[in-house]
Amino acid sequence: MKQLLLPIFSAIILTSCGSANTPINNQNQNTSSSNLNNEKAFSKAYQQIKLKDLKKNLYVIASDEMEGRDTGSPGQKKAGEYIIQFYKDLEISFPKNLASYYQKVPSSYMNKIGGRDLPDSENILAFIEGSEKPEEIIVVSAHYDHVGTKNGVVYNGADDDGSGTVAVMQIAKAFQKAKKSGNGPKRSILFLHVTGEEHGLFGSSYYSDNPVFPLENTVADLNIDMIGRDDAENRGKNYVYVIGSEMLSSELKLINEAANKKTNNLELNYKYDDPKDPDRLYYRSDHYNFAKHGIPVAFFFDGIHEDYHKPTDDVEKIDFSLLQKRTQLVFATAWELANREARIVVDKK
Repeated sequence: MKQLLLPIFSAIILTSCGSANTPINNQNQNTSSSNLNNEKAFSKAYQQIKLKDLKKNLYVIASDEMEGRDTGSPGQKKAGEYIIQFYKDLEISFPKNLASYYQKVPSSYMNKIGGRDLPDSENILAFIEGSEKPEEIIVVSAHYDHVGTKNGVVYNGADDDGSGTVAVMQIAKAFQKAKKSGNGPKRSILFLHVTGEEHGLFGSSYYSDNPVFPLENTVADLNIDMIGRDDAENRGKNYVYVIGSEMLSSELKLINEAANKKTNNLELNYKYDDPKDPDRLYYRSDHYNFAKHGIPVAFFFDGIHEDYHKPTDDVEKIDFSLLQKRTQLVFATAWELANREARIVVDKK
């Protein structure tokens, strides 16, 4: 982050799924059958978010070999190549209007808006096209850069934001599992790994200035930045901070809460939604570059812990069970956003 139990969703709030306990008669048989199939598809996809896979990928992304993944550095590019190979292995491609998984973020752009002689870098985009509403886009984002190496010491950034990076990868795997079984998302999903976050949210800013898909067709951004640890205030708790989920839409917070209740039932902490929050975290990660364009966002975050932006932010300190639960929550929320009948409203400013 930049400095400064398998669920059956309630039909009242989550309109794409119905109750498995609903009696089936001649009038509602088709609807109930469809809902049951959707629930089964969700369950199978949800099971793809495995602790062992999160661990395997994070041990690579946050290894010394990646040299702290500073923006445009050889280490960051190596991490990017690993991410892209992951998507290739899953047969998840890039958007059709791009020539590759890369969206170049020029050094001239970053340096113009506050970068310090940064080299060219790249956002990485993987894409699953929707089956019914392909023009409507759900974005699941995380930044894959960190702060590099200082005085010969590698800042591995396992939590910031290696945890978000591998969460996005695993969520993509879950959606691809559903697609291959004939139950792909109705809306399209863009898995967006942005660069330059640590220097000034540059990658997400570049994307919002040069969107691959029209911003008016972007339904929501679920942004993941640090979800593998706990902070002193919540030590030992099953929780996650959720930031901004009711800033622009009256529905997004309700959808996320329903998804949470029917999955791992984490404690959802809204501390940082306070307009008087001195840390101003709503403005400090990549979701903000969507929110400033009126796109509903939810930012998932574990808090500012003792290893934040220190060389001790290492994989060995990650709580993988908690990382898995938070990743599952984001997936469940994305699933509902992608498959519900109506696009969520934007009714707040």
